[in-house]
Amino acid sequence: MAVMRPAIMGRNGVVASAHPAASLAGLKVLMSGGNAVDAAIAVASTLNVAEPYMSGLGGDGVMLVTTPGASAPVVIDYLGFAPQDVQPAGMQRSDTLNGPKAPLVPGAAKGWFAALQRFGTKSAGEIFAHAIDVAENGSPVTHKNAEFINNNTHQISPHRLAAETFLTNGAAPKPHALIRQPKLAKTYRVLAEDGPDAIYDGPLGKEMCRSIQEAGGYLSMDDLRALKVNWPEPIGSPFHQYQIFGAPPPTCTIEYLELLRILENEDLPAMGHNSADYLHLLVEAIKLASADRIEYAMKSGFDHTSLLSGDYAASQASRIDRQTASQGRGERFGEVEAGAVSPGVPGRKNGEHTTHFAVIDADGMAVNVTQSIGSPFGSGFMAGETGIMMNNFLDWTDLDPQSPNAMQPGKPMENCMSPGQIFVDGQFVSTLGTPGSWGILQTTPQMMLNLLVHGMNIQEAIEAPRVRFMGGKQVIAEERIPADVLAELEARGHQITRAGMLTYQVGGGHGTWRDPETGVMSAGADPRRDGYAMGW
Repeated sequence: MAVMRPAIMGRNGVVASAHPAASLAGLKVLMSGGNAVDAAIAVASTLNVAEPYMSGLGGDGVMLVTTPGASAPVVIDYLGFAPQDVQPAGMQRSDTLNGPKAPLVPGAAKGWFAALQRFGTKSAGEIFAHAIDVAENGSPVTHKNAEFINNNTHQISPHRLAAETFLTNGAAPKPHALIRQPKLAKTYRVLAEDGPDAIYDGPLGKEMCRSIQEAGGYLSMDDLRALKVNWPEPIGSPFHQYQIFGAPPPTCTIEYLELLRILENEDLPAMGHNSADYLHLLVEAIKLASADRIEYAMKSGFDHTSLLSGDYAASQASRIDRQTASQGRGERFGEVEAGAVSPGVPGRKNGEHTTHFAVIDADGMAVNVTQSIGSPFGSGFMAGETGIMMNNFLDWTDLDPQSPNAMQPGKPMENCMSPGQIFVDGQFVSTLGTPGSWGILQTTPQMMLNLLVHGMNIQEAIEAPRVRFMGGKQVIAEERIPADVLAELEARGHQITRAGMLTYQVGGGHGTWRDPETGVMSAGADPRRDGYAMGW
């Protein structure tokens, strides 16, 4: 497949992230003797500065770490929960989208330091050095930065500190401008010196809570003190000769693992990549797996592995009409139209403003991370003198108390951040992941299928044109998919929105591959954003 960029290769390490400055930060740490976890935290902190609308200290994330020789990754879940004082009955959807009431408890700093304590080799000062430099001296505004900021000025313009930082006279800055964040640089210096307690039981947290509460929000020091980093067992599923791992609920990895199981016994190569038959089957399988995720992902006490059995996958596949589009449920609870596909019945016997990045080091340690502050610029609210942009993850909960993902004080939310790792014969070979809200659960398996079924290299797998099911019969499709294929999908009842040649509506994936025979590493980055891969 013709691609815009090559797969970047290296013997000693590779990094792929959503911004060149962040990839460079990770590479510098690797080249100075750090390992993949050290480099990943350097990437994360620099993305906070260079891609401030996507992730950072005010948000949450999920990290997968495979140590050399391990047959499965370690999962680090630094996902927050609704503040204890939140009042769901009094919340409007506008409150969860923008402003000081919208944040969940942020977990990023605690997660980063937990990973460093267990796996890291370098000091926080060394790791944060690049982020501090960029924050103090300015991050050049790329063309994509300018586009994202311009499209989301409404999210930050009501909030003085954020507007002063990221806008120029109320408007988005132009490419080649510099954005300086001295408050954020100071925060990173404090964290480097004092560790995560500076936020979770110290002056940075007190300033964060003061600013939020004075503006009418709920976050308290008790919430910050209660935040725990979780180390759950990974959830895994076979796909042909491969084993694919990710994080268990409250993340939604289960959706794309089920999707791949539904497709496993289909002759996908014979259909041809992105043919009408292939895309129709993919979209219809997405509808089934998505309905199950909505129904079961946050259901207390539910055995999520039941969604991944071979018998259940076969029963789900048998529900697909191969010629006619069904009515899908949508992406979240309550988005159900008449005639929409229902969830399956697992166990019954049958005859989406986020960022993702990945690092591999010379020893074979592999790390990939998906983290976010929710919508672009999160809640739009900057937490006082900390310079930290706060998330709006309460918007990913449901106001309907009947929903399994209903907003409740102290409760984690269903989380679409779902990085994946791929093994063969018990040996690590690949990381893949993407931003994109609930679209993460569609983009990630498309990239995996490109890699594992269609024989693409890591860059080809990421660049290849994609689709995204949006609800009902609505499908977003990139126009690199041939016009006759899209016309055939429309003839089968799909409502196709043509979204240009490259659109971040279908994510911005990044990934790595480690050749199991030679150990040579390669990395791919998505041209739909400022993605950049580096290796040495």
